[in-house]
Amino acid sequence: MKMERIDDNTIRVLLGNDDLAQRGITVLDLLGNHDQIESFFYSILDEVDVDHSFSSNAAVTFQVMPSQAGLELLISKNVGDQESDDPDGLDDPQDVPDFIRRQLMATDTPDDKAAVDEGSFIDADGTKLHETVLKLASFEDLISMAKILRLEGASSDLYQYQGDYYLVLTFYHNQISDQEMRDQLAVAMEYGDKASVSSAKLSEYGNHIMATSALETARYYFK
Repeated sequence: MKMERIDDNTIRVLLGNDDLAQRGITVLDLLGNHDQIESFFYSILDEVDVDHSFSSNAAVTFQVMPSQAGLELLISKNVGDQESDDPDGLDDPQDVPDFIRRQLMATDTPDDKAAVDEGSFIDADGTKLHETVLKLASFEDLISMAKILRLEGASSDLYQYQGDYYLVLTFYHNQISDQEMRDQLAVAMEYGDKASVSSAKLSEYGNHIMATSALETARYYFK
């Protein structure tokens, strides 16, 4: 872990993946467990705030940015109890999951008519689609799948619903042959089971963690 005192009111902390592993936490843990988030952030503050100038200030803002190497955390005192001018400032640790989810979904394309995976743009207008929903036993299964399966002619979306992870694979028939689709599904189903829940239900009631390029995103952040 590396710490840099930017000024009297701001500390910058860089946590590598090894640092996170030593603390028993991953980026994905920050998506849902609010008690764990709060405990984790304040434990880091206790480690770096050696003169206790931050811990004695009730108004502290946490800013978090996931990266391929781990996490960058900015800890700032809200001087005079004023609200932070930074729209990404996170005064409440419960705001963290949505913020990190936005970072993990940043690889999504702004064009709803295009789908992206493995860096390839797919023209989905009017094409026939084949959709498969897989239930994963754990998030680690997604990471393992991402290391093996590089989708072609398809998009991948990760949801969390009722405590379980679901991967929605959408294949575009104008981009891939039936045999290629079957081959890729065969690999994917080594890491997950076909689910009875529909993608529409996941979209309405689940948490959309990674959009459009879930496998590519998992490869990037969780090597």
